[in-house]
Amino acid sequence: MPRATAGTPPLGELDAASAARLAGTAGDVALVLDDQGAVLDVMAGGIELPERELRRWRGQAWADTVTAESRPKIEQLLADARDSGDPAPPRWRQVNHTLPGHEDVPVLYTTVRLPVRSGGTGTHPGIVAIGRDLRAVVTLQRRLVEAQQALEREYWRFREAETRYRHLFDVSSEPVLIIDAATQRIVEANPAARALCAGARSRLVGSPIGSLFDAAHGPRVQDLLAAARSIGRQAPVPLQLAAGSAVQVSASMYRQDDASFVLLRLLPPPQVAGVGGRGFAAAAAPGAAEPPTALLQGFVEHSPDGLVFCDHAGVVLSANPAFLTLVQMGSESQVRGQPLDRWVGRTGVEIGVLIGNLRQRGTVGLFQTSIRGEFGARTEVEVTGAVVPTAEGGVLAFAVRDIERRLRPEAAGSPPTLQRSAAELAELVGRTPLKEIVAETTDLIEQLCIQTALQMTGDNRASAAQLLGLSRQSLYVKLRRYGLSDSPEPAETP
Repeated sequence: MPRATAGTPPLGELDAASAARLAGTAGDVALVLDDQGAVLDVMAGGIELPERELRRWRGQAWADTVTAESRPKIEQLLADARDSGDPAPPRWRQVNHTLPGHEDVPVLYTTVRLPVRSGGTGTHPGIVAIGRDLRAVVTLQRRLVEAQQALEREYWRFREAETRYRHLFDVSSEPVLIIDAATQRIVEANPAARALCAGARSRLVGSPIGSLFDAAHGPRVQDLLAAARSIGRQAPVPLQLAAGSAVQVSASMYRQDDASFVLLRLLPPPQVAGVGGRGFAAAAAPGAAEPPTALLQGFVEHSPDGLVFCDHAGVVLSANPAFLTLVQMGSESQVRGQPLDRWVGRTGVEIGVLIGNLRQRGTVGLFQTSIRGEFGARTEVEVTGAVVPTAEGGVLAFAVRDIERRLRPEAAGSPPTLQRSAAELAELVGRTPLKEIVAETTDLIEQLCIQTALQMTGDNRASAAQLLGLSRQSLYVKLRRYGLSDSPEPAETP
C-alpha cells in the first residue's frame, strides 16, 4: 500500500461537509457551522431526534437551539474552534438542547476548525461540532441518585426500628435472653433478665447458656435449644436456675445476617398461667365446653397472620404474637380489654361497619384497611372475620394479614386516578373559570370516595353510606349521578 508523502495529509484535504459526515459517523451528531456559529447542516448518526427538529436547526444560531444556561458554553466552544493556534486538544462541554414538548436533550460537544482547502477563497465555514448523546448517562445518574436516596431512607427506617426494638427490649418486664445458636453463648440480655439471673452469674453477656441453670437440668436445656433449631419454636419448659429459682423457659429461633439466634423468655411459674396455649384458648373462647385441640392452639400461636378475638362490642379478649407485632405491643396483657379500633381502621367508623357486617352475615372476607402501631407505624392490612359460637353467645374472631409489600398492578381499563386527572385539570387553568375547575375536581373526589367505600364494604350500600357519613337516599342519588348504579333503588322501609 503506498504511503502518503511528507507534504500530503493522511486523509487528504476534507471540506467541511465531508468532515461533518465523518464526524457524524464517529459521534452521535455533527453540526456544520459558519464563523458566527450559525448551523448550516446537521448530520445525525446515533442520536434519536425528530426530523422536524433537526430541520428547524438549519439556519439558526447554534446558541438558539440550547437552554439559556448552555449558551455561554456554546460561546466557549466556538472560541476554542476559532483559536486554531492553541496546541491543546479540544475540550468537551455538555449543553442541553431544547425540544418543544419533550425533555431537554443533553449532548457532549467539541468543536474543530478545518483549514481552508488549497486554492480556495478562505471564506468557507471550516467549523464542525461533534456531539455525543448523554441521555443514557443522565438516566443512569438519575437512577443512581434515586438508589442513593432509597438507601438513605431505608437506613433511617432501620435506625428507627432499632430504636423501637431497644426501647421495647429494655423496658419489657419479661426476662429475655438472646443466644448465639452456633456457640450457645449469650449475646444480649435485658435488664429484667440481668436482675433475675444476678444470683447465677455476675456477667451474662458472653457466658455459655448452660452455666445459668442447675447442672442437673443441662440435658433439658440442650433439648430446648435443639427443639428451637429444628421446629423454630419451643413451648415453655420448667427449669431451675443455678441460683435456685424455678422458671419456665420458652425458646424461638430467628436468623439475622446469615447467623442463627435463639430468643429465650424466662418466666416465674406464677406468671405462666394464662400466657401459654390453654390460657389463650380460655380467653379466646370464654365458656366453651371443650378447649381447642393442641394443633389448633399451635396454629393460633405460630400463625404469621395476626389473630385477635373480641366480644360483640369490639373489645379485645385475646391476640396472638403476630397481632402484637403489627400493633407494636410487647405482651398480650397490654391489648386485652382495649377496643380494637384503637389500632385497626383508617376512620372511626370502619370497625363499626366491619362488626355490623360480621353480625349480619356471620363471616366477612378481604376487608382492606390499615393498622396503626403504638409507635406510629402504619401498615396496610386485609381483615377476614368470623363469629365463633360459644355458650355465652359467640366471639368475634379476626385474621389480619399484612399486604404492605403485595404488588397491586393497576387493572386495565380502570377509571383515571386522582393523580392522573390532576395533570389534566391543570391544563384547564387560563382557559376555564376557577369555579368550574373546582366543581369538576369536587365531583372527581366524590366519585373516587364512593367507589372506594363500595369496595371496602363488598358493595354493601347501607354500610358504604354509613362509612361516608351519608344517608342511604343521598348515596343512591350520587350513584345515579355518576353512573355507578346498575340496579334500581330499593324501596325505603316505612
